[in-house]
Amino acid sequence: MPPARLQAAIEALLFSSDQPLPLTLLSEALEREPEAIAAALLELGAAYAARDAGVELREIAGGWMLVTTPAQSEWVGRMLRGKRRMRLSRAGLETMAIIAYKQPVTKSEVEAIRGVDSSAVLATLLERNLVTIKGRSKVVGRPLLYGTTQEFLEYFGLRDLTELPRPEELRALVAAREPEQLEISELEVVSQVASDLVASEAGGFDDGPRHEIEPLEEGDAEVAEEATGESDRPLS
Repeated sequence: MPPARLQAAIEALLFSSDQPLPLTLLSEALEREPEAIAAALLELGAAYAARDAGVELREIAGGWMLVTTPAQSEWVGRMLRGKRRMRLSRAGLETMAIIAYKQPVTKSEVEAIRGVDSSAVLATLLERNLVTIKGRSKVVGRPLLYGTTQEFLEYFGLRDLTELPRPEELRALVAAREPEQLEISELEVVSQVASDLVASEAGGFDDGPRHEIEPLEEGDAEVAEEATGESDRPLS
């Protein structure tokens, strides 16, 4: 039976979830049409905004999620100070930035930009499902191609890849850079790394290589293990 108070039910589901909830899942759980769910989501988001609440409703990675508003992030940061640490190393964020902006990209292309071997970093990103193997390039040697995942969008709070700063915006960041703050988000670090690559002309984000992707074939899992030194990697 559908809930008597649809907005309240949606709010309860969003509050109880630590991941974005797709419209289809909300519709199925609440036994209401997707159109009714979408309308209730808009009304709920507007209600939060109208009372200047400390949380807001955001569309992230194809779903909906309650998140802290930017205006209140300082207080959340103070409460978590000393408990929070960056979950990815600088090398991981640097590799993540290259893959995010140049995908699909080969391991050798990542290493050409970074200037160092990236096998261990790629293994970590694959382990955390922030990066996946999309397929093979049709160029000579048929190297594996890497790209970002749905979890990448969730990790950085993005609706989709269009919310990443574009190359021209990155150049503006380089031209008008402010002194570094003591605490910055991982997404800001990724953007910072990408802007550094643009500034040094090492990234080539405007005219980077574009690959035609061949789907993975049976037996490619073993090849991926050899490429990263890890096993049981997602190959989707």
